[in-house]
Amino acid sequence: MSPLPPPDHDAVRAARERIRSHAVLTPLLSFPVLDERTGGRILIKAENLQRTGSFKFRGAFNRLSMIPEDARSRGVVACSSGNHAQGVAEAARLLGMKATIVMPVDAPVMKAERTAASGAQIVRYDREKDDREAMALEIVDRTGATFVHPYDDPGVIAGQGTAGLEIAEQAEAMGLRPEAVLVCCSGGGLTAGIALAMEGTVADATIHPVEPAGFDDYTRSLKAGERLSNPTTGGSVCDALMAASPGVVNFEINRRRGAEGLVVSDEEALDAVAFAFRDLKLVVEPGGAVALAAVLNGRIETRGRTIAVIVSGGNIDAPMLARALG
Repeated sequence: MSPLPPPDHDAVRAARERIRSHAVLTPLLSFPVLDERTGGRILIKAENLQRTGSFKFRGAFNRLSMIPEDARSRGVVACSSGNHAQGVAEAARLLGMKATIVMPVDAPVMKAERTAASGAQIVRYDREKDDREAMALEIVDRTGATFVHPYDDPGVIAGQGTAGLEIAEQAEAMGLRPEAVLVCCSGGGLTAGIALAMEGTVADATIHPVEPAGFDDYTRSLKAGERLSNPTTGGSVCDALMAASPGVVNFEINRRRGAEGLVVSDEEALDAVAFAFRDLKLVVEPGGAVALAAVLNGRIETRGRTIAVIVSGGNIDAPMLARALG
């Protein structure tokens, strides 16, 4: 769907130059309480502190920056429950472009409000009844706008991978080398971007997409060697991680890199939200906390190891935070 070629490590480095003046270089944090609990050295990449509250701004700004000048006046269209929506809306605002976002009716209120605050037009859909991509492509056909896929666009993937370059460099500055990187995963764009970034920096680090139970299509697909789908379209507290199936472009990257998926329950994700709030002093949404939940609940061996964990977003409504803390 995108006219761009599949991304590689060089594309990730080029993306970093495009986004450098607008994206936040988020910290890589170490917490004694987390290391003591896990027996390892856990490094938290705090993308909840990124512009718009999640890593999604990276890919959105990179991709929109690559749109030719003569096409920018026609705007952009995206589908998202909120984090990609906010990233695209804010990137479009900064670049002087119009943005239309196809967003589910059950999207968190905060995400919808902030998307609108960046000037985007929101078109609502029902997860159970409507085909969001068909709706988006109808708008594209009618307006000539550029469609920006949330996780399967090469420019988006490369932009997300800039977080991986930062992890490698920040860990090295701390005298550390990650043995594994855990990534909150929906359609797989962030995972693929991180995988590409690590190829040229910490090539022996294992890559682990982490998903909520019931939406573990990526884990099952990697085991099967082919793209599989989820049986349902909604129902998890991890609203940001309910893609129907892996992307085409990113699945080939993650399969080639030997990524191994991990799965946590909604309850474990909420417990990780509470742990981050109480013990790490970080505000994290459930979908942004699943990688943290995986290390807290022993989904991967942590003892004596250095592991990077991406906390991918912090856009949580007050009622959901209260539920996690309750």
